[in-house]
Amino acid sequence: MTDSAAAVPARSGDLVLDFLMARRPDLGVIDPDYDLIDNRVLDSLGFVNFLYVLEEQTGREISLDQVSPEDFRTLRRIRERFFDAEQ
Repeated sequence: MTDSAAAVPARSGDLVLDFLMARRPDLGVIDPDYDLIDNRVLDSLGFVNFLYVLEEQTGREISLDQVSPEDFRTLRRIRERFFDAEQ
């Protein structure tokens, strides 16, 4: 992980970030480009729970046939794909 002003500290109210930080509290912050999959912040065991949290946060159902692993690789990509995109 790089030291960056763009790193995202844990904060209350962001269920996605809270979920990820609970899995890896040792990180302290998550850089938007930190690879969540390669660094095992997000793995197959926690993925279903993460989808539930993401659906709750976005208010939309996420269909597995409309996403790819790349959609979950970084915090930046998660935000672009599920929060910034016009659905």
